[in-house]
Amino acid sequence: MSLELLIEQGINGLQLGLTLYLLAAGLTLIFGVMGILNLAHGSMYMVGAYAAASIAELTQSFFVAVLGGALVASLFGLLLERVIIRRLYHREHLDQVLATFGVLLFTNEAVAILFGRSPVFMQVPSWAAGHIEILPGLPYPQYRVLIMAAAVLISILLWQLIALSRVGMQVRAGATHREIVGALGVNIGKLYTIVFGVGASLCGVAGALISPLRSVQIGMGEDVLILTFVVIVIGGIGSLRGAFVGAMLVGLIDTLSRAVLGPMITSSFAGSSGAAFAAALSSIMVYLAMILVLLIRPSGLFPATGMRS
Repeated sequence: MSLELLIEQGINGLQLGLTLYLLAAGLTLIFGVMGILNLAHGSMYMVGAYAAASIAELTQSFFVAVLGGALVASLFGLLLERVIIRRLYHREHLDQVLATFGVLLFTNEAVAILFGRSPVFMQVPSWAAGHIEILPGLPYPQYRVLIMAAAVLISILLWQLIALSRVGMQVRAGATHREIVGALGVNIGKLYTIVFGVGASLCGVAGALISPLRSVQIGMGEDVLILTFVVIVIGGIGSLRGAFVGAMLVGLIDTLSRAVLGPMITSSFAGSSGAAFAAALSSIMVYLAMILVLLIRPSGLFPATGMRS
């Protein structure tokens, strides 16, 4: 593999990692503060993608589509929290898993009724459809750079919200001392609703941004949900810093193992068996990395003592 292709795939890994961070940040916020295992997290990603694709078709505006996807996903999350999630705060994690898995199945069928089962496509905006030369002789798609820039900006804003704002202070305190925070006059129910809405909007933004790069279809949230759980397990559940580091590692490992390791194995073995083995090994590399991290640091790379910023 040439150096230029290796650099390109490395940047693709960073782009995947930044996209995963938007999802992992929301998931680790929801679990770290509320203690909710939310298997419907990927459904909010799917809802945001469908909403963005539909709004883009109606308005022909990329920015309106992204904002619309985030808003629709946030509203869906707020409705979900009010109707179902708040009844699960004091229930066992198994009850939470079963309930949110039911929401996942229901959302898939509801979206199928509304949009059909055929994939929906969203076009890359014309002003971002070109390439930029990141190194001499190495062009790179402008839209992928846009995704990375948007994810970095959102990450900075999220850090400022959690680390510097009054609401962020309440979120961090509520993650470890919710009874004391409630006794001091903070409305814990309202705080939980805000956290869930923020997590849902991050899913919506991620779904909207990724829509021009892949087809929008039923069940698209399940695969990315699994990777998101891997991210927060590697980084440390409840840690935003851990979610960021974990997302970068997962993005790079997943992308480079498919782009580098897979072709190396395929070229070493003749026939279809080599290709099948390469595909299988490339697919499990992130899970092997997760196992290795858990063997060394069972709580993840940055175990949270409450909600860390």
